Amino acid sequence: MRGAAHGFPIVLSDLTLEYPAHGASAAHVALHGVTFTIAPGEVMGLLGSAGSGKSTLAKVLSGVALDPRQSDVRPVITGGEATVLGLQLRGLPRRKLPEYRFHVGYLPQDAASTLPADRTVAEIVGEPILERDRRYNRRALQTRVATMVDGVRLPLGLLEKFPYELSGGQRQRVALARALVLGPSVLIADEPTAGIDLTVRDAVAQLIGELREHHTFSALIISHDLPVLRRTADRIAVLDRGELAALGTIDEVFDDPVHPYVRALAGALDDGHAIIDDLREGPTL
Repeated sequence: MRGAAHGFPIVLSDLTLEYPAHGASAAHVALHGVTFTIAPGEVMGLLGSAGSGKSTLAKVLSGVALDPRQSDVRPVITGGEATVLGLQLRGLPRRKLPEYRFHVGYLPQDAASTLPADRTVAEIVGEPILERDRRYNRRALQTRVATMVDGVRLPLGLLEKFPYELSGGQRQRVALARALVLGPSVLIADEPTAGIDLTVRDAVAQLIGELREHHTFSALIISHDLPVLRRTADRIAVLDRGELAALGTIDEVFDDPVHPYVRALAGALDDGHAIIDDLREGPTL
């Protein structure tokens, strides 16, 4: 792929995302005029109110929403541009999607609960490799999968297990291994620690930090878990109702909040809330 735009792996420039009208549903703008960049090796955390466009942005940047074979109603770029690893996503040709998704790892929301039930851990983690090359050497595949599974701190004895035989935290790490097995330059992770217990959340946060050091990728991590973001993110962006409400380090954003929603988040933190997904709606402006 070409070099990233202006040296940045991810560049959002006045980006607007919209869901087209579908059946009885009117068109809906999910993200409006958002601008920020993610530098090489940087991890950006993304916070936001319910319906603020976080997961929509993740689907677009991961390439999932760009695939016309997806049966769901897909968001489209109607304003501005998103450039990832030098490729402009607006109007990206379908033939370039496989190459794009080779370089961009994606850990979707609820990834742990949507692993294919009829496949082993080894098959699940190795699937992205075989999707790209069905004739990939089997011994090399086994070695690569085992190395990745070991890298996410799972015992190799789980390779022949099925998802239902694993704990939630183990399934989440299998999903993370699958997202990283191709050695992506960019990782998009949507709530990577949701639904798993505190000790496993800490382990996943530490793991993302270690993998980032070893794999030198950049990442966008969507999370309501402030301790996780403190451990993994260099900066955070805050979305509210589809617009960028704040951008900076966690301390910069919360020490002097200007936007009403960010003030509400800061208040929740002051009250001792580490997980802030109970703030479902942004305040009325």
